Amino acid sequence: MQTQDILARVDTAYCLDFLSRMVRHKSYSQTEGERTLAAWMAEQMRSLGLEVELTPVEADRVNAIGRLRGSGGGKSLMFNGHIDTNPVSEGWTVDPWGGKVDDKFIYGIGVSNMKSGDAAYFCAVKTLIDAGVKLRGDVLLTYVVGELQGGVGTVAMVKQGYRADYFVNSEPTDLQALTMHAAAFVFFIELVGDTRHLSKREEAVDAIVAACDLVPRLNALKFSGAKSPEHEKINRVHVGVMHGALGKELHEWRPPQVADYVKIKGSGRYAPGQTEEGALADLRAELDALEHRHPGLKATVTIETATGRVTMPSFEVAPDNPIVEAINSAYQQVRGKKQPTGAITPPGFYGTDAAHLYRMGGMPGVVCGPGGRYNTMPDERVDIDDYLDMVRIYILTILRICG
Repeated sequence: MQTQDILARVDTAYCLDFLSRMVRHKSYSQTEGERTLAAWMAEQMRSLGLEVELTPVEADRVNAIGRLRGSGGGKSLMFNGHIDTNPVSEGWTVDPWGGKVDDKFIYGIGVSNMKSGDAAYFCAVKTLIDAGVKLRGDVLLTYVVGELQGGVGTVAMVKQGYRADYFVNSEPTDLQALTMHAAAFVFFIELVGDTRHLSKREEAVDAIVAACDLVPRLNALKFSGAKSPEHEKINRVHVGVMHGALGKELHEWRPPQVADYVKIKGSGRYAPGQTEEGALADLRAELDALEHRHPGLKATVTIETATGRVTMPSFEVAPDNPIVEAINSAYQQVRGKKQPTGAITPPGFYGTDAAHLYRMGGMPGVVCGPGGRYNTMPDERVDIDDYLDMVRIYILTILRICG
């Protein structure tokens, strides 16, 4: 059967209905809903004839893993995506769990991050099975939990021995081929000044004034040691939380007094080849300069080491790796133009489970999925054309890699 004949068999109505049904599962991270959706995904994979397992993750969570076994002699390909979602924010005008489909979009919490990617590789495999295509290599469909806790589901899966020759992680990239993304970490900064009554403000060391000096500098910071301008492009620091008042108890009832304490929480991103230690040293250098500009100020910085989550490292694959070339070729065939490839931003600032597959699992792969433009916002949605094209691109990628 010719590839165009296979692509013509993509059942648009089925693909949209399948994704809509996924959205109707309220699979908030670390709730019973994600376990329910994992069981449902396992049931759907069994209906295609895949070998299916529900595998354990800490805290009584489970991943759903299916294998379409090939006849032998071909390369294997793993698809990876998470089924846990962020919570619904304010401002929605449609039912977040309704799975609404109109003439342009499909809506719902988690539809971009990342149930449309999850559904796309399921529908790609279903199309191949329905067309009677026999592959030489295995295809693994992995539906994991805990990506929002740093990737604990994928880490558990890799530790359990699941591997393939190549992988595709389906995080939302608007169908672009992401070959590099940053490592992520969270930091805390404390600024301690010296209080006075406002009548003697000139004698004080104002922690809030120092913080207002510091934050724009942090937000503009690029860490040292980037291997190339492409690597430096995915360096970023962002301050997301700041509290200032009197003392570490942050007393707010005495505004006539100069604030002597500020607590800042932020996140940093650095590229492959850079390190957390180097990033911390760069933050420390900024604080040293701040102390010099504000004599008497004391500034400290620490890195978060939260329990119950793992650190998401950086990811990189060579642009000429066979999996990148396969997905580039598939995109070209489906869309008739060259696929944007590299350290694409904003996806290059994300953390993804690709990093664990690459570093712990030793597998080359690429991050490429539908969604992104309307990610993590009210009325989260995905372009229907992008979703269906992703199904087609995955079909062609499977055919090229698995034979």
